Amino acid sequence: MSTIQADFDELALLPAEAWDHNSHYHDFLLRHVPSPCSKSLEIGCGTGAFSRLLAARSELVLALDLSPNMISIAEEQSASYQNIDFRVADVMTHNVGAEQFDCIVSIATFHHLPTEEALLRVKRALKVNGVLLVLDLFQPEGISDTLRSAVAVPLSLGLRLLTGGRIIAPQKVREAWARHGLTDSYLSLDQVRDVCSSLLPGAVVKKHLFWRYSVIWKKVE
Repeated sequence: MSTIQADFDELALLPAEAWDHNSHYHDFLLRHVPSPCSKSLEIGCGTGAFSRLLAARSELVLALDLSPNMISIAEEQSASYQNIDFRVADVMTHNVGAEQFDCIVSIATFHHLPTEEALLRVKRALKVNGVLLVLDLFQPEGISDTLRSAVAVPLSLGLRLLTGGRIIAPQKVREAWARHGLTDSYLSLDQVRDVCSSLLPGAVVKKHLFWRYSVIWKKVE
């Protein structure tokens, strides 16, 4: 976790992109936030982009991140939001309690966590009828994922150009993400489905174009 914290402390200080593969799916996730929603948790909130969107739909948002730099920037950029509580914390050790949240969100964070232990922890923290929303990366496998990537790459470059005026990120940003990627590992989609079938009965697992999958799960008991 100390390595991950150091990586994101560095990344927090680099120029942010106007569009990325995670923000592309923000609207998709927001459509699944329950209404009404009293209290939400975001795990790995970064600089708070999704937390601010979630704050428009939830009375209170608890937003956790390991990186002090990320939280500092999130607080600065969210000064007008009175219903977001940003904290430097590890969800695996922070006391999130039992049946506390109507919605729990994790974007590109679960691959840094022990999957089964983390799912059990957030499952316990959800209220009955609460919703878990996960967006994360998966390990591509087979010809279908190769073909999907062949479609995704030019679309990704085009969207970067349209939203940010450039095709690729600055060199310092690319180098920092490359260093971080050396310690990343991802589940295959079959592994994701297996663990969800075991721990989150009824969860909907969906593969998305830009190397992401989502898990939507409602706690019914």
